Amino acid sequence: MAMLTIYGVYRSRASRTIWLAHELGLPFNHVPVMQLYRLPDAKAADATLHTKSPAFLKVNPNGHIPSIDDDGLVLHESLAINLYLAKKHGGPLAPTDVAEDGEMGMWALWAATEVEPHALNVLYHRIGNVWGPKDAKIADAAVEALKTPFAVLDRALATTGWLVGGRFTVADINVAEILRYAQAAPELFDALRAVARGDRVLPPIPRELLAAAQTPDQRKRKAV
Repeated sequence: MAMLTIYGVYRSRASRTIWLAHELGLPFNHVPVMQLYRLPDAKAADATLHTKSPAFLKVNPNGHIPSIDDDGLVLHESLAINLYLAKKHGGPLAPTDVAEDGEMGMWALWAATEVEPHALNVLYHRIGNVWGPKDAKIADAAVEALKTPFAVLDRALATTGWLVGGRFTVADINVAEILRYAQAAPELFDALRAVARGDRVLPPIPRELLAAAQTPDQRKRKAV
C-alpha cells in the first residue's frame, strides 16, 4: 500500500498537515525540508534539504512547504492539502455533505485572507523575525486590524464552540493553525466569549507535534 509523504519541517505550515495526519491516524513518510532563510549557508556541502534545493524543486517548483505526494498525486498549499486529506479519508473531521464542504472551504480562505497577514505581523513584530527589527507600530496596527475578524470568529463559536457541524473538524485545525501566529496578542483571545467561559480557542495539538514545533501549549482553552 502506498504511503502518504509529507514534505516540510514541523516549524512551518507543514505542521498543519502533520497535525491532521495524526488526527486521522494516517501513517506517513516525513521528508524534512527546511526553509531556505533558516539556513546559515544553503550552499554548504552538508546543507540540509531546503525549499530551493533542486531535489525539492522537482516536487514543488514554487519552492515552498508543505507539499505532499499521495500515491502519485502531488499537492501544494497546506490548507488545500488538509481539505483534500479530510475528504479522502472521511470520518468526523470531514464534511458530511456539500454544504459542510463549502463551509470548510470558506473558513480556510477566511483564515488565509482575513487573519494570516495581520497575525504574521503580530508574530514578526512582537516576537521577532529574520528580515529586520521589530516595529511596535506595525504590531499594534495588526492587532487593531484583527479585532474585526476575531469578532466574526467570536460569533461563529458562540453556539457550539466549533466552526462547522457542531464538532471538531478540519476547519478547526486549519483556522487554529493560523490563529497561532497571533498568540503574542493575548488581548485578542481574551476578548473571545469562549475564553471567558474557560474554553480553548485552539484545539489541543498532538503532544509530539507540539514539542517538535516548539509551539506554546494552550491546552487550558477549548477549540476554535
